[in-house]
Amino acid sequence: MLQLVNLSNYVTDNELIGNSPERLKEFLERYNLDGLEMMFCAPWNAYLHKPEWMHGCHLRFWPWWLDFWRGDQQALLKQFGNQESINDCYGGPTREDWLGIYRENIRSAKQAGVKYLVFHVSHVRLPELFSWQFSATSRAVIEATIEVVNALATEIPQDTALLFENLWWPGLTLKDKELTALLLDGVTHRNVGIMLDTGHLMNTNLELRTETDGVDYILKTLENLGSYSKYVRGIHLHKSLSGKYLRHSRTSKPGTSDYTMEEVMNHVLKIDQHLPFTTAASRKIIDYVQPEFLVHEFMYKSMSDWEQKLGQQQQSLTLKQIAI
Repeated sequence: MLQLVNLSNYVTDNELIGNSPERLKEFLERYNLDGLEMMFCAPWNAYLHKPEWMHGCHLRFWPWWLDFWRGDQQALLKQFGNQESINDCYGGPTREDWLGIYRENIRSAKQAGVKYLVFHVSHVRLPELFSWQFSATSRAVIEATIEVVNALATEIPQDTALLFENLWWPGLTLKDKELTALLLDGVTHRNVGIMLDTGHLMNTNLELRTETDGVDYILKTLENLGSYSKYVRGIHLHKSLSGKYLRHSRTSKPGTSDYTMEEVMNHVLKIDQHLPFTTAASRKIIDYVQPEFLVHEFMYKSMSDWEQKLGQQQQSLTLKQIAI
């Protein structure tokens, strides 16, 4: 099992590590990490992010994309206001423009020599982030995802795993065995699997109160996938216990599109907390899945914040389970 952390090459993350490969190397060694799951927001810089650290790549993602893929111009204009904003979001007015962004992202990952790619499987329109009155079904999102991935398949080397990540919006939630099978069996790239995001899965159950509740729910969900649980090859490990906020926000926000991006991000981060596990319960997930890739995935405000969260979660994985 490779033990990794998430990082991007966006300017703020580069500044976080002081634009210094030596500082990043010291950080990885101090926490006995094998390397990185990178998100490429710019071309790969092999000096700063050494090739020996490049194990995974989280592909870019668009929370709202299904209307564009379907060519639903009316829905797009309602959400974006004008064609220029649509083009800015998707790289142009056509499917090929958008797929071109993905292809360039995959090429950066290939150049870096990563072992796997992560692909988000979800869709939600902007007002639905607050109202939870979704316009698309999980089946529709998964069927369209299969189309997108198959259009990109020739760009992905066969020895590179394509791991689909679960979310709590319509798409791959892992709560439906049939839809999980539909996705995994429907793509033409056969080196596939699941990147289990523990916090995202916890966000699908508003009744969770404790880490133990969350872990039990995750394990039960995996058991219900039957043989398809064996496709879980990686884990984004973190927790979210945001049920109280979700219950309140779903009833207090109107279903309009009149939100600033700051409001949207604050709302999403209150749902998707990306907090470290702090008890030995988290070890049960690792023992059950036996993943190839374990990614300590956090949102971090500073180097000290990152280290505090990482250290706390690593410690939780070494704690002995106390029998009661």
